[in-house]
Amino acid sequence: MNSVLVTPRLFEQIIESENNLIGIETAHIEDALEQFRQLALRSGQSVYLWDPHNGIAALRQSELRVPGSKRFNDAMRFILQSMQFAVYLLVEYEDQIKPPNTALLRRFARIRSANQRNIVFLARQLVFPEEVDGLVARMTPGNVASSQPRLRDGRWVR
Repeated sequence: MNSVLVTPRLFEQIIESENNLIGIETAHIEDALEQFRQLALRSGQSVYLWDPHNGIAALRQSELRVPGSKRFNDAMRFILQSMQFAVYLLVEYEDQIKPPNTALLRRFARIRSANQRNIVFLARQLVFPEEVDGLVARMTPGNVASSQPRLRDGRWVR
């Protein structure tokens, strides 16, 4: 797969979103994760990945893991208590979005603070329980062709 799914513009949309919970539907999850990793390396942004096998890990340094974050509710509590700006990507989360975890997601969705944190759900198909579904902003990856080029650091970028 050679198409661009994750762009600086998409990342800007994520961090500027009114919603703290964001869903991105893509058939190419592994490609999207690799592109998020490249974006984190180039930009220096704090981007983390959660999956049930490894817990929370920094995308820039995959060996940097948050201890005790393999369980979804422990990871959510860590994210809720974190005081630093970060974007958290969640994969393989589908069977975790049920009570009492939905209460933690609703609580996170209500947070309005200066140290912005976003949770991005990456899935082939976004399906949420009704109580969470309305709190998740949907975004489309790879919408690069429609964007106007901009001058950044002496280079034209889309």
